[in-house]
Amino acid sequence: MRQPSPAALEIAVEPIAPVPASVPGAVDGQPGSLGPRAADPPADDSPGPGGLSGRVLRPRTLVSFLLAAVLLVVFARRLDLDVGEVWRTVRTANPVPYALAFGVWYGSFFVRAVRWRQMLARVGIDAAHGYRLPGTAGLVEIFVLSWFANCIVPAKLGDAYRSYLLKRATGASFSTALGTIVAERLTDLTVLFLTMSAVGFAIFRGRLPTEAARAFLLGVALLVVAVLALGGMWLTRRTIERRLPARVREQYARLHDAVFRCLRRPEAFFAMGAVIWLGEGLRVWLVGRAVDADLSLSSALFVALMGSLLTTVPFTPAGLGLVELGLIGVLTQVMGLPTALAAAIVLLDRVVGYWSTVAVGLVLYLRRLRRGAT
Repeated sequence: MRQPSPAALEIAVEPIAPVPASVPGAVDGQPGSLGPRAADPPADDSPGPGGLSGRVLRPRTLVSFLLAAVLLVVFARRLDLDVGEVWRTVRTANPVPYALAFGVWYGSFFVRAVRWRQMLARVGIDAAHGYRLPGTAGLVEIFVLSWFANCIVPAKLGDAYRSYLLKRATGASFSTALGTIVAERLTDLTVLFLTMSAVGFAIFRGRLPTEAARAFLLGVALLVVAVLALGGMWLTRRTIERRLPARVREQYARLHDAVFRCLRRPEAFFAMGAVIWLGEGLRVWLVGRAVDADLSLSSALFVALMGSLLTTVPFTPAGLGLVELGLIGVLTQVMGLPTALAAAIVLLDRVVGYWSTVAVGLVLYLRRLRRGAT
């Protein structure tokens, strides 16, 4: 098998195979396949996992990790953080609730995989249209690899990597797969913002502290940008397509159709998004229980949602540095926890949601390289 291009995660323009006339929805807009059939050989035009190492060593990525390290060191000094006390708290953590936190975190990938399978079916990427999708475990592996990519490179490039992995596995259109991921992200953002707002106003009775207010404003800004972008896509499709080269025009059409087909009846996707975010809160609550912190489930949910919101800031991989600072600030200034205890909770939680994902993702990534599954 030919080795992949070293420029990983660059979104290349894919050749478009003609859509078979027998596929429902290819012309009339009803649900159907938006890409080539599985029988059509996938174009080897996108980068493979083997090029991730090149991305990690690029100056932009190295600078982002350096920025995260500087933020953590400066903030720790300003807080006069007792590292020894933090470590003692971490060492005495109860392993039972902490192990359950890991179970909740990795269980959420199965919920995400089920939801993505339903989104892919909505756009015709399923067995009924000739595609051989991986099983749930295979989709979970793709998810973990994409999260791994998000953890080691900035700007959420793992989402493009997930589209690429699906393309390599099934021959599905890269643009169509990416469209389902865009819809998934919009769904998650909406549910996250609504849930965080409801929980925040319930906890603080409408009087948001400064840290919580900043998170709320960030959520408002992201949601407004998302709505404007979605509205712009809907209203300007024809104008944009007329200005694009023919090959790129077809790609944009696939992405556009996939986004709006997934968002046409999103009730089930919103419901699964709510389950995912509730799981995030449960994970943080279990971490708090592991160190015997006085943290309610509603407070833990607010902290978890704020942390997830901060991961959208593209300056560092998965919000590294920014998430830690924001969560310690909320736990100390808003929830009233001692600084060392708050730092221990954040450290333990990031081991679950960030560092363990890097470790597991690295194992899966190296295994794929060894198998040549690129």
